[in-house]
Amino acid sequence: MSTDTTSAIGPVEGGGYDVDNPAPYIEAPRKRTGRTPRATRGNFEMAAWLFMRLSGVVLVVLVLGHLLIQLFLDGGVSKIGFAFVAGRWASPFWQVWDLLMLWLAMLHGANGLRTVINDYAERANTRLWLKGLLYTATVFTILLGTLVIFTFDPNIR
Repeated sequence: MSTDTTSAIGPVEGGGYDVDNPAPYIEAPRKRTGRTPRATRGNFEMAAWLFMRLSGVVLVVLVLGHLLIQLFLDGGVSKIGFAFVAGRWASPFWQVWDLLMLWLAMLHGANGLRTVINDYAERANTRLWLKGLLYTATVFTILLGTLVIFTFDPNIR
């Protein structure tokens, strides 16, 4: 066996691995234990990954459209007030636009934060509480925002 530590691109850093000098072992980020649940037949993580990509594309269109219309075509921030929102939400088109933007933004953000919690919260109990708090805040915000959009009364006094 050759112990040559060079390659076509130059010397190989840390080369020369053989039976007497094995490559270092790298542990998995979180080892499986007896209590670790087995992988389910569902493919939730792939669906969540796909949702992030698709919702991101739709959100770019919705948010850029929102900014273009609000800031450039409708006269800028100085025109936005109660009457502006009342006029805008009188149309079902704008209600659906804003509702879709709310739902996608909240679910996209919650899915991203769920991934961060899974990656960085080491203890199962900590992950449980953080994700419980995240899901509660997400559901609360989506329900409250949906309620506001559909029950908005422009004649309130």
